[in-house]
Amino acid sequence: MSTTSSSTAALVGRGDLGWQEEFYRDLHRNPELSHQEHRTAAKVAERLGRLGCEVLTGVGGTGVIGLLRGGPGPVVLLRADMDALPVREATGLPYASEVTTDEDVPRPVMHACGHDVHVTCLLGAAQLLAEGREHWSGTLIALFQPAEEIGDGARGMVEDGLRERVPEPDVVLGQHVLPAPAGTIATGTGPVFAAADSLRITVHGRGGHGSMPHAAVDPVVVAAMIVVRLQTIVSREVPPGEQVVLTVGSVRAGAKSNVIPDTAVLELNLRTYDERIRQRVLAAVERIARAECTASGCPAEPGFERYGRYPVTDNDAEATERVTGALRAHFGADRVGDMGRLSASEDFGELAAAFGAPSSYWALGGTDPEVFERARRGGDLARDLPTNHSSLFAPVPSPTLRVGAEALAVAALAWLGGGAGN
Repeated sequence: MSTTSSSTAALVGRGDLGWQEEFYRDLHRNPELSHQEHRTAAKVAERLGRLGCEVLTGVGGTGVIGLLRGGPGPVVLLRADMDALPVREATGLPYASEVTTDEDVPRPVMHACGHDVHVTCLLGAAQLLAEGREHWSGTLIALFQPAEEIGDGARGMVEDGLRERVPEPDVVLGQHVLPAPAGTIATGTGPVFAAADSLRITVHGRGGHGSMPHAAVDPVVVAAMIVVRLQTIVSREVPPGEQVVLTVGSVRAGAKSNVIPDTAVLELNLRTYDERIRQRVLAAVERIARAECTASGCPAEPGFERYGRYPVTDNDAEATERVTGALRAHFGADRVGDMGRLSASEDFGELAAAFGAPSSYWALGGTDPEVFERARRGGDLARDLPTNHSSLFAPVPSPTLRVGAEALAVAALAWLGGGAGN
């Protein structure tokens, strides 16, 4: 079976996706935190059912899968994540979230990373492929994943029997909306998103009265020295050609100005692209913390707890070349650029690794092009544009949603439509 770029354009260009914007606004207005995506999952399952998909629910907790079978041929898995973040929205949009959790200490909730965009785009792609089933052959797996923000959603679906519930995919594909001009896409090969490790270090001191520090071992001072020394790892222990980010995001100790506490807790985050470098930096962190505690006479060794592990998102060269070619043929070469390396992290790679399948993950622009251009002319995009996880992050629905749906469908058709190698 063969699908030319012109017939692909006809397939993805004919679908009526006018529902997308209202659906997106509804998701944005009603965000749900990791492993709490019950309403979102129900809306996804209902729409997949309307498209004629076989629908699986409750995979890995709240995960949803739609299977669209179009005869013999390759199997393509398209993935979107569904969860939101504990962020108070400040966009001022008419559909801004006002959701707070009903916990003992309520937390605001916002789709500050664009997962509402991802869900809406994948549903759009599923519709385009369902309505154009006569143009392709194979199987589409539309996978809607929970809990990406805490790093265990993809793994949870795998551990809940994902491999036994769906056909083995020939390729795993996905995209992430980012602060780039809406209507544009960027692809890249190799490690495009960093691996991430979070580490909690507990420093054990000996508490006492603030007026008698000589009778205590002050863990606050030890923690401060550790923070300062950690900054030298990237500048003095990592080869200059390697990209590493090490951030101490939290330091907690004590409750009163005149009391030296017994402990101090540091939480840090590490981003790397190479496993060898990752292990070297983790070892350096532990070495420095132990040495500072020894130098200060701490009564016990520091405690170390690793959590929130994300793998490198490593794009397969052949799969990405095929995706890039299909996207450029459809959108035009001027709208498909090079994404380079990003220091953000994703658990998307867990899905491909579970099946041993090649994968490709690309960037979808979501910023108003005029706003982006003004910021570019101002010379500091990083500071002038709201980024993912910002309380001001607000992708524009048009053309983002339509372009995202078409991008996923076009990429899938590079396999399902009988492209080179099938």
